[in-house]
Amino acid sequence: MKKNTRAMRKRQLYTRMILGMAALAVILAVVLIAVSCGRQKQDETQEAAPAGAESAAVLAGKAEAGESAAVQAAEAAAEGGPDGTGEGNAASGTAPAEPAPSAESTPAGSVGSTPAGRVSIKLTATGDCTLGIDDSFDYDTSFNAAYYEADYPGWFFENCMDSLGSDDLTIVNFEGVLSEGGERQEKQYAFRGDPEFVRVLTEGSVEAANLANNHSFDYGKDAYEDTKKILADAGITTFGYDRSVIVEINGIKVGLTGTLTLYDEWEAKDGLVEQIEWCRDQGAQLIISSIHWGDEGEYYPADWQFYLGRAAVDAGADLVIGHHPHRLQPYEIYKGKVILYSLGNFCFGGHRSPSDMDSAIYRQTFTFENGVLLEDTEYSILPISISSASDYNNYQPTPLYGEEAERALGKIYRLEESGS
Repeated sequence: MKKNTRAMRKRQLYTRMILGMAALAVILAVVLIAVSCGRQKQDETQEAAPAGAESAAVLAGKAEAGESAAVQAAEAAAEGGPDGTGEGNAASGTAPAEPAPSAESTPAGSVGSTPAGRVSIKLTATGDCTLGIDDSFDYDTSFNAAYYEADYPGWFFENCMDSLGSDDLTIVNFEGVLSEGGERQEKQYAFRGDPEFVRVLTEGSVEAANLANNHSFDYGKDAYEDTKKILADAGITTFGYDRSVIVEINGIKVGLTGTLTLYDEWEAKDGLVEQIEWCRDQGAQLIISSIHWGDEGEYYPADWQFYLGRAAVDAGADLVIGHHPHRLQPYEIYKGKVILYSLGNFCFGGHRSPSDMDSAIYRQTFTFENGVLLEDTEYSILPISISSASDYNNYQPTPLYGEEAERALGKIYRLEESGS
């Protein structure tokens, strides 16, 4: 009887040992699978991560190597005009050159494969953003004072967040610098804001900023470089001059180019076209061309703007966004592509009481089928005032309604069909 009992105990012990070892094996297998999945997830994240901290969208490529030539030329540009009074003439003087991206420039990162099926990209564009002041301005009524008096930085764009906060990409033309350094250039108006003002853009859901304009070097090269870094560190992609970029949005490669044409007008075509071609060579499936052009205070484009805008489309641009006149101007659809000649101002610290506060927000949805852009053009134009106050600029862009909206839309009407 004792022998049987001992035998049974031995069998029970062996059974427990076997079950324990089996349980341990299962636990070890689960741990190994979890570790393997974690490594795979990390690898996938690294492959999809931005090449730098320049954008909330994935940075896929960047033309940086040739920028020094454009920077040097822009620094040497002659004195700029008022650009912001709403009453003055355009900047005059010898043009900063617009060289194309350097042949040495290569993509800074990789992107995923083109998504199968149908995907869309919702894009929003605004006019000029100046988050700062000239040192001659009355501080008490300035943008700077408004910033520190506001409850939070998001106050400035909050009335337009239905548009800015519901898209995939918001692009602004950023005029002036965000920097505590640099030396003021010899010009009538030079705009500078505190680096923390970048929060107006981030809390306003802005993802990209064109810097190719006649105020990007108001405090010299150092302040320009500061501005690029501050925007990049905040997750905002910058582009302009000969520094075009490729960002990936919803699996689609989007090329962004920025061109300053105030000084060379008709001669700006070659640089403009080369920037667009660079984006195409990098595999861009959608190309946006932002152009700083035109005459201040004018409500209609000059002949050379038609020439350049159409040349951009002919080269492969899918949308042309114009700015600088500080006025709304009509737009056209050329070969199925929209050319916006001027969106006016947006959040504009360059003037406390401009004579025309009408502006607009442009939205367009681009649809792709298996990575190929469809030809349908779905867009909308939202008329706004650059201020939520009626008799002065409080720097808070606000939608217009009713008769006021119709009046503003009368300035950004569609021109007769051109091209084919």
